[in-house]
Amino acid sequence: MTLADLVRQEYLKYRTRRQLFRDCGVGLGSIALASLLCPEAFADKATAGSADPLAAKPPHFRPRARNIIYLHMAGAPSQLDLFDYKPKLTQLNGQPCPESYYKGQQFAFIRGVPKLLGTPHKFAPRGKSGQMMSDILPHLATVADELCVIRSMKTDQFNHAPAQLFVHTGFPRPGRPSMGSWISYGLGSENRNLPSFVVLISGTAAPDGGAALWSSGFLPTIHQGVRLRSEGEPVLFLNDPPGLDRDLRRQSLDALRRLNELQLEAVGDPEILTRINQYEMAYRMQVSVPEVMDISKEPAYIHRMYGTTPGQRSFANNCLLARRLVEAGVRYVQLYHWGWDQHGESMANDLRYGLVQRCKETDQACAALIKDLKQRGLLDTTLVIWGGEFGRTPMNEERNGSTWLGRDHHQHAFTIWLAGGGVKAGLSYGATDELGYYAVENPVHVHDLQATILYLLGLDHEKLTFRFQGRDFRLTDVHGRVVHEILA
Repeated sequence: MTLADLVRQEYLKYRTRRQLFRDCGVGLGSIALASLLCPEAFADKATAGSADPLAAKPPHFRPRARNIIYLHMAGAPSQLDLFDYKPKLTQLNGQPCPESYYKGQQFAFIRGVPKLLGTPHKFAPRGKSGQMMSDILPHLATVADELCVIRSMKTDQFNHAPAQLFVHTGFPRPGRPSMGSWISYGLGSENRNLPSFVVLISGTAAPDGGAALWSSGFLPTIHQGVRLRSEGEPVLFLNDPPGLDRDLRRQSLDALRRLNELQLEAVGDPEILTRINQYEMAYRMQVSVPEVMDISKEPAYIHRMYGTTPGQRSFANNCLLARRLVEAGVRYVQLYHWGWDQHGESMANDLRYGLVQRCKETDQACAALIKDLKQRGLLDTTLVIWGGEFGRTPMNEERNGSTWLGRDHHQHAFTIWLAGGGVKAGLSYGATDELGYYAVENPVHVHDLQATILYLLGLDHEKLTFRFQGRDFRLTDVHGRVVHEILA
C-alpha cells in the first residue's frame, strides 16, 4: 500500500454520510457536466500544487492606486472635536438636547434627557483648501491640502466590535473575509517574499474585533492578514529553533511539501495547496521580514519627521513600517491604534485630556507618512485612509453623573479622511446638520467606502466574489456605490 493510499484511507474516516452521497451519487451528474464546461477544474493536482495563489493578478480595469495603508483609530475618535466644526453646538452647550434627536434612538450608555456638548477645542481653516480642523491636530494641519475629508460617514453599528467588523469585513459578526483579504484574493502580491496583507497594532489594547478583523474568513487562508510587531521578534515563532540551520530547514520543507502534494493528489482539498504556500512564504519571510522591519537603518531626519524610536511599540514606528512595507510591495497594510473611546468617565478618557493624548501619539506620524510618501513619489499610487468605526454624539454622556467630558457611540455621522491614491486633494465632502447628529449632505455608508476603495484599486465590488455555501459572497454584500465625486 502506497503512502497516497494511506492518506486516502485516513481522509475517508472523516467523511460524512452527506458528503458520501453528494460525491458518489447525487453529485455525479454535476461532476460530469462541470468537467465539460470547466476542464481546468479537473487539471492534474500535482500541477495545481505548483501554482502560487499570491501571484499578481490583473485588475478589472485600470487602477488609480496600487497599495492601501489603512489607519484605524480603534475606539472611534470624536469627529466633533477634530474635524466637524459646529458653532451652533458650542452656542447651545449645556442645554437639554431636543427630543427629536434622542427619542427612539439607540445609545450605548446615554440615559434620560442628555445635554448638548460643544467642543472644548478651537477650530480654524487649514491650508489653501480651508479644511476646518481642531487645534489638537497641528501636524495634520500642515498637510490639509492633501486630504479628502468625508464628514458624512454613517454606519449600521454602534458597538465597537460589530462596528469594527462592519468596516473591515462588511459584516458585523465574525466569519467574513476582511477587506485586506479580499484585495489579496483579487490582486495577489507584488512581492513573493512578503505577505500581501500585513497588520500592525499599537495603543493601549488590541482592537475589540480581535483577529477576526484580519481573518480570511472562507477565502483561502493564504490571504489572511499577517500580524507583524515593531517590538521584539517581528513575527512570533518564525525563527528556526537552536540547532536547525537554513539548509536543514530547506530539506525538511521539501520533504513536507512532497507529503502535502501526495495528500493533495489524493483528496483534492485546496487548503492543502494553501498550506504548502504558507510554509514556503514563512521560509522566505525569515530573511525578508527582519530586513524590512529594521527601521534603525532609516536616516536621522526620517526619525525626526515621524517621531520614531527603533525597537519600541508605537504608532509612529508602525507608520514608518507601513511606508517601508508598501515600498517593498505589500499590497495592504492595516494599522490599529486603540484608545479613542472618550466616554468621559475619568481624566484618561476625557475630551480635554485623553483625546489630546491620542492626538499627540498619532498626529505627527500621520502627517509624516503623507509627506514621506509624497517625497518618494508613492503618494499618487498609495491610498491612505484614517478613521474609526463610528462617530460620537453631540451630547455629553455624563455616565453615572460624571463631571468629565465625554461622548457616547454614534452611528449616524462620523468623519474619515483619505489621501493620495486617486482621490481629490483638499476636498471637503458631505456635511452633517447644525448639531452634527445626522449626515444630511452626500451621506456615505460604510459599504460605499468599501466599494470606492476597491474601485481605486481597479476592482469592481460587484464582480469580486467568492462562492461559499451555495452563493456568491462579496465584501459589500448586496450594497455599496462608488463615490465618484471624491475621485481625482
